[in-house]
Amino acid sequence: MLSINSTKAVFSTFLVTGIPGLEAVHIWISIPFSTMFFITLVGNVTILTVICRERTLHVPMYLFLAMLAVSDLGLSLFTFPTMLRIFWLDIRELTFSACFTQMFFIHTFQDFESAIILAMAFDRYVAISHPLRYSSILTSRTISRIGLAIVVRTLTVQVPLPILLRRLCFCHSNVLSHSYCLHPDIIKLSCSNTRINSIFGLFVVLSTMGLDFLLILFSYILILKTVLSIASFGGRLKALNTCISHICAVILFFTPMICLSILHRFGPKLPSHIYVTMANMHFLIPPVMNPIVYVAKTKQIRDKILKVFIKKEPESQVTFIT
Repeated sequence: MLSINSTKAVFSTFLVTGIPGLEAVHIWISIPFSTMFFITLVGNVTILTVICRERTLHVPMYLFLAMLAVSDLGLSLFTFPTMLRIFWLDIRELTFSACFTQMFFIHTFQDFESAIILAMAFDRYVAISHPLRYSSILTSRTISRIGLAIVVRTLTVQVPLPILLRRLCFCHSNVLSHSYCLHPDIIKLSCSNTRINSIFGLFVVLSTMGLDFLLILFSYILILKTVLSIASFGGRLKALNTCISHICAVILFFTPMICLSILHRFGPKLPSHIYVTMANMHFLIPPVMNPIVYVAKTKQIRDKILKVFIKKEPESQVTFIT
């Protein structure tokens, strides 16, 4: 946990918010959120268990999927519990240190997920455009280097965020607009000069998720170019079908974020619960849906899950005595 002893503030805690205007039905709203949290844990732990236990799945596509499951688990573990605590117990207070720590891990796993989705796009590009060189390009050493690069890039841009927050004074208000601590939300409450924080925060978003999204689009332009060069219609469909799960992951992760950014900057003034719902979709839906999509669309994963978790009972033998 990062120390914030140097932070000067009127308030000693932040207050996170549930869903504005729906406080009276928070206990009922908790039911679908609890279900989503359970599905997230079971789905991603199942995928990790299967990939770890089955050596036949120790190939680039499934290793990247395991990384995605880890980032989904991390993101859900730092968002769902805080929300459920609000819905169940109406406990909204978070100390500065707890809030800054939660913010750091939420944005860290968010950047992890963005970078892993980009790595998976590169995997699909190599598999479709250079199938004969796939195993020589994406070796175990290369996968390890990609994973290390993701960690180094993410920590390089995320570690300064809570450190820069230490210099701020929080005296305007201590009520956050979301159910968890986010960097843009925190700096809005400061009565200090937040220009450095805002510029660096924008740089982080553009240099990570913004750049990742552009590179993913570029990867699919190259993939589409390769697919259109395939002579048979069946071959084109087969090649595109291998990308369906990844395209779903891209849509689930980036669409709510892009829509939320557009609404904040160019859209009409909407009720606050609309913005909160869009933010929840960005942070909570991908960890729930990614394992469902990949299990539904990937036969190898389904088969291995059945093999690991569903044991065949030995056939009973009947001995006839004559």
